[in-house]
Amino acid sequence: MVGARITVNGEDTPISPAAPHTTVLDFLRERGLTGTKEGCAEGECGACSVLVARPGVNKPTDWVAVNACLVPVAALDGQEVVTSEGLATAGAPGTAPELHPVQREMAVRGGSQCGYCTPGFVCSMAAEYYRPDRCAHATPDGDTAATGDDTAVSTADGTTGTVGSSTNSTTGTDPEHGPNGFDLHALSGNLCRCTGYRPIRDAAFAVGAPTGEDPLARRREQAPPAPVATRYAGDGGEFVRTDTLAETLRLLRERPDAVVVAGSTDWGVEVNIRSRRAHCVVAVDRLPELRELRTRSDHIEIGAAMTLTEIERRLHGAVPLLAELFPQFASRLIRNGATLGGNLGTGSPIGDSPPVLLALEASVVLADADGEREVPLADYFTGYRQSVRRPGELIRSVRVPLPLSPVTAFHKIAKRRFDDISSVAVAFALDVEDGIVRKARIGLGGVAATPIRAMATETALEGRAWTAETVEAAAEVLRAQGTPMNDHRASAEYRSAMLGQSLLKLYARTTEAVSS
Repeated sequence: MVGARITVNGEDTPISPAAPHTTVLDFLRERGLTGTKEGCAEGECGACSVLVARPGVNKPTDWVAVNACLVPVAALDGQEVVTSEGLATAGAPGTAPELHPVQREMAVRGGSQCGYCTPGFVCSMAAEYYRPDRCAHATPDGDTAATGDDTAVSTADGTTGTVGSSTNSTTGTDPEHGPNGFDLHALSGNLCRCTGYRPIRDAAFAVGAPTGEDPLARRREQAPPAPVATRYAGDGGEFVRTDTLAETLRLLRERPDAVVVAGSTDWGVEVNIRSRRAHCVVAVDRLPELRELRTRSDHIEIGAAMTLTEIERRLHGAVPLLAELFPQFASRLIRNGATLGGNLGTGSPIGDSPPVLLALEASVVLADADGEREVPLADYFTGYRQSVRRPGELIRSVRVPLPLSPVTAFHKIAKRRFDDISSVAVAFALDVEDGIVRKARIGLGGVAATPIRAMATETALEGRAWTAETVEAAAEVLRAQGTPMNDHRASAEYRSAMLGQSLLKLYARTTEAVSS
């Protein structure tokens, strides 16, 4: 409706007359902000990235980079967006704007080649530039103020912990972390079509910390925009966000055909590439009941609408198997919007989180207008993109039981290290005591119509000695699990071979750890 508005580069802007399915990318470009580019229209290239003010982990507000090509502009009703044009600050009257530090470093170090992808890189770099725990390691001139490997982070309950930053020091021993604390994984969702990555890396590692006069740095000290109820209609469609979970569940009972979205990282692709339209889209990304992370005596409960980045930073390694998953899940741009609820809700057999959650023996809490029920994830999937979830029902949270198995690993086989779809994904969680496998849980993706548990392999391991002979025999069983198929990503034979190889790799790594 007319009341839906968005703040773009500090200017209050009505969303109307854009259609409900209009993306943030198209909305911005129609208003002359053409620094935001369309490259792939499916969240893989990052040419469209912009900054959004979101609830922070270490400060009230975080500047988060997202793919503008995937998010419907109605989803940002009442929120703040900064584009590449909005990063520069106004100069004296009659003079050109002053470049943002990230823009300046990209310019002086030759980080811009043809320039098409540069604004997207700049926005992703700016999000990392303003990450509070990065700034704790840097001074305004770019030198590190602290060179320890641990960074203090706040947890969901307000306590403080530490997270390793992979040799984040002036020694430069980790090529993916700069002496200024800059994590190159922040750019894993940005592609440069001119292959100018070295100067881009140089620019990233040259930026210092924001100064006290930086308006975007000061903005982090204030609360982000509060969620607003939205009902935006037009062009035969409607976008709805309610205030509470109860209201949303009542709406879904009335409109069981509605499309439920959080980060829109899947639905946005359907809209752009397959031209799908929905009569009603219901957003759940800002419902407080779906955005809680709680640790109980016997489980960890993760809200279905928390983004993967939020989960990663709030857990700060408390669930090692999830910590191993996150860097391999798509890209930082996608993880800034994607949710566990969305990844499980789509039911894709090649989603990366289901194998991990299966190995963790997780369950999902399903909610509708009549109440809630808990379903083990092993019983959740019923067929290709099908599940036990009923019409009008949504995923409220994911529960991971405690204690956790001590031997874990996540192996993703794909054609690229990052920002790629799995050919095969394998997750392991084992209890090995006195050389005997007491419990084994193995989750598989990409080898059947649904994510599956490798139960025959689990049986082949449990109660037996953790030896090369046991593992080799179990690897043979694992190779026969599932019903892999041939497609453009891999052959069935390759997928089967990778299953067995993954178990052998896990065994090799555990024995190396013991011998060292």
